[in-house]
Amino acid sequence: MALRCDLIIRDATLFDGTGAPRSVGDVGVTGDRITAVGDLGGASADREVIATGRALAPGFIDAHTHDDRAVLCGPQCLHCKSSQGVTTVVVGNCGVSLAPLVTTKRPVPPLDLVGEEGWWRFGSFGDYTEALRKSPAAVNTYAMVGHQTLRYRVMGEDLYRPAKDAEIAEMRRIVAESLAEGASGFSTGLYYKPNMHAPTEEVIAVAEPLRAAGGIYVTHMRDEADRVCASIEETLKIGKRVGVPVWISHHKCSLPENYGRSTQTLALIEAAAAMQEVFFDMYPYPAGSTVLMPDRLREDCRVIITWSIPHPEVAGKDLAEVARGWNTDIRTAAEKLLPAGAITFQMDEEDVRRIMAHPMSVIGSDGIPHDAHPHPRLWGTFPRVLGLYSRQLGLLDMETAIHKMTGRTAALFGMTDRGVLKPGAYADLVLFDPHRIIDRATFEDPKQPSEGIEEVWTNGVSTYRGASGLTGEAPGRLIRRRRD
Repeated sequence: MALRCDLIIRDATLFDGTGAPRSVGDVGVTGDRITAVGDLGGASADREVIATGRALAPGFIDAHTHDDRAVLCGPQCLHCKSSQGVTTVVVGNCGVSLAPLVTTKRPVPPLDLVGEEGWWRFGSFGDYTEALRKSPAAVNTYAMVGHQTLRYRVMGEDLYRPAKDAEIAEMRRIVAESLAEGASGFSTGLYYKPNMHAPTEEVIAVAEPLRAAGGIYVTHMRDEADRVCASIEETLKIGKRVGVPVWISHHKCSLPENYGRSTQTLALIEAAAAMQEVFFDMYPYPAGSTVLMPDRLREDCRVIITWSIPHPEVAGKDLAEVARGWNTDIRTAAEKLLPAGAITFQMDEEDVRRIMAHPMSVIGSDGIPHDAHPHPRLWGTFPRVLGLYSRQLGLLDMETAIHKMTGRTAALFGMTDRGVLKPGAYADLVLFDPHRIIDRATFEDPKQPSEGIEEVWTNGVSTYRGASGLTGEAPGRLIRRRRD
C-alpha cells in the first residue's frame, strides 16, 4: 500500500541538521512527525510542496532568548522568530525567568527585561508551564529557572549581599520544585548587580538539585572582559561541584583592551571539555544589548538606547547624541533615562568570527523582544549566519552553520527528536532559498523580517509563509530536557 502523508515536501536540498553533506530528496510529514525521508515518488499527501532549488532544514533552535513573556503573547509576538525560521526558543537565561515570582510592582533590572508590572503572576513554575499549555506559542519553549528571579522572590530588594543559609535553602527547594514542574535547567546572571553579590558557593548550593534532576547549568558569567578567563574557571568549578553540564551564554571578549583574547578563552574551554561537559552559544554581531547601566559606560564604546521609561522618545538614538542635546555627559544622561535599555558596541568582529567558527559553538540570538528599538539580532540572527557568514564570507559551510542551529543545539540541551531530519523526529522545519537568505534588520531599522524564508512548520503545522507572513497557528509545546 502506497504511503499517504499529510504533507510531502518534494525535491528539496536537504540539510539534515547533523552536519552531514546535503542531499536532494523528499520529506513526508504525518501529524507532528516526519514519517519518511528520501525518494517518496510513490507516496501521496494532502498537501505537496515542490521545493526544487530550495533548502529544507530542521527548524532553527534559538539557544539563548529572553522570550519568557513573548511565548505567552500569541503568534504575533514572535513574528521576529518565525520569520527567520526559528521553531524552538530557550528561555529563562541570564538568571532571569518570568517564573516563579509574584509581584505587583516593576522588579529590579534586569528582571524587567521580560516583564514590567502585571506580568509577574506565576507563583510556581508549574503555573507558568500551565499558561504555556493553555496559550501555546508558534514556537516550542525550553525553559530554565533563573537565580535572579529566585533571589528577588526570597530576599526581596535586599539583594546586594550574599544569601543567608535559610535563603539558600529556600531557593534550593524552589529550584527542585521548578525542575519537577517543567524547568530543564538553572541559570545565573552573575554579571548583574542583583546577582554579582552571590559568591560561588551560593550558586553551587542553590544549583544542587540539578544533579538529581539531570538538569543543566547555564550562565551569563561574572565577567566577559578583563576577568573573562577567571569567570570561565568559576563556571567550570560550579559544574564540577554540582556534577552537571555547564553552558556559557553568548560567549564574547568585551571591551577594546580584550579584543583578540578569544584565542585564550576558546583554548581554555576546549581543554576543559576533555574533562567535563561544557558548551557555549554566541550571536553574530559585535554589539550586545541589555539594561542600561550608567556605571559601566565607556567613552570608547558606542551606545544606542533601546528603550527608556521616563524618555521613550530617545529609543533608537545614540546616547552621546542624547547627552549633547541635554548639554551633559553620557553618564548623567544615562541616569536620567533609567530604567532603560541599551545596545553597546563592545566586541571585535574578528573575535565574533573566531567564536562562531569554533566547532563547539552554537547560535543564539539573545534578542530582547519587548524593546522599543531592539538590537537587530532579534529579527536577523539565523539568516545572518547563513547569508553573510556562510554564503558570502565562507566562514563556515552551510551544513556546519545549520548544525550549529539545529542538531548540535538539540543534542546539547537534551531535546528529544528535535533538530534533525529523520523519520520519527518532530516536524519542525524551515524551507528557504539558500541563494537569497539574508538578514534585513539593521541597527538603524531593526524590526525587519529576513529575506529568503519561504515557509516554517512547528510540530507539523505551518506557522509562517514568506509571501503572506504569519499563519496565526500556535502549535508550540513545552520541551523538557531528556534525562539519560
